[in-house]
Amino acid sequence: MSEQSTDKTYSNKASTTMTVARWQEAAYVDIDGEGTKMGDDVYIPHRGLTTAETDYTYTGEIQGTGVARMIGAYGNPAGGAIFEAYEQFTGSIAGQEGSCVWRISGTYADKTVRSHLTVVPGLGTGGLEGLVGEAEMVLSEEGGGETYGFVLSYDWS
Repeated sequence: MSEQSTDKTYSNKASTTMTVARWQEAAYVDIDGEGTKMGDDVYIPHRGLTTAETDYTYTGEIQGTGVARMIGAYGNPAGGAIFEAYEQFTGSIAGQEGSCVWRISGTYADKTVRSHLTVVPGLGTGGLEGLVGEAEMVLSEEGGGETYGFVLSYDWS
């Protein structure tokens, strides 16, 4: 997802381990009426649009919780999906407490999510009010877990 990167150099980095606490995804457009049901609360069409609600917990230099909402488009020519999400994070980053909003854009293919996270300016509160930053994330299902790590590069505006 480097095409979305701003080429900005940030002064700080914070690493975290992100754990999926809840994931619900359902189709709202199912083009062919064919898809995959995973458990009781996830249905993925082979071609179509979905919405997902996902909750995360974070540990490390980034600690707290996140609530994300995503729109996904499945069945692109390369297989898998493309998606856009917004997540409100509440907790602390490098000891500064508050909340902020992250925009996450990415792709899903071959059991791997590749995404770019950007802090949305103007939506922070408390100690995270002036936070600016971004991260590249690669989340693979191959490990069989629901826990992933990433590093946020950031500054304060």
